[in-house]
Amino acid sequence: MGLNKKDFVKIEFTGRTKEGDVFDSNVKEILEKTNVKGYPKPFVFCLGEGMFIKGIDEFLIGKDVGEYDVSLKPEEAFGKRDPKLIQMIQKKEFIKHNLNPIPGAVFNFDGKIAKVLTVSGGSVMIDFNNPLAGKEVDYKIKVLEKVEDLNEKIEALNDFLFRKNFEFEIKDKKLIMKVPKEAVKFVEMFKDKYKEILNLNLYIEEIEEKKQ
Repeated sequence: MGLNKKDFVKIEFTGRTKEGDVFDSNVKEILEKTNVKGYPKPFVFCLGEGMFIKGIDEFLIGKDVGEYDVSLKPEEAFGKRDPKLIQMIQKKEFIKHNLNPIPGAVFNFDGKIAKVLTVSGGSVMIDFNNPLAGKEVDYKIKVLEKVEDLNEKIEALNDFLFRKNFEFEIKDKKLIMKVPKEAVKFVEMFKDKYKEILNLNLYIEEIEEKKQ
């Protein structure tokens, strides 16, 4: 019986460029041999919900537990290069933040990663395209299991949506999640998503943020 949309799966993966360079992985042995930053633990996600690379997401529907080699075109992976994402910024903007723009340097602009292409006089040309945009890539995927445990599914969805795992409990079809006051309104925005994917009605219990 193959995997279906909205099934949760647990996988190990390694992504490589066509030249064979690893750019992403969650396999301990691979991470130890490269300079790639990653988490050496299996990744759990829901198929068809945009929680992983589009091409892999679509490829796994209908497949079974096992190992697969997948080649992806740019539009299936990190998208095509967009000329509009190459922009000119005044060098004084970098100097204002004590940054030295040199060709090849990478900076974070309000959460968007950009690479410096050229520096000419007082102008700096930067590229906001993903470094892998426009490139074909290869993935080795190992589907470890179809996840059936509801708690594990909730933890995976929480991590994807909020990058943290709030405490929660399940009562019948109710998912009661303990959320700090400042995050309540944000979490409430995803009530429909929990209903759609997990068939659970989300209720939020406001708590005080724990001091570190």
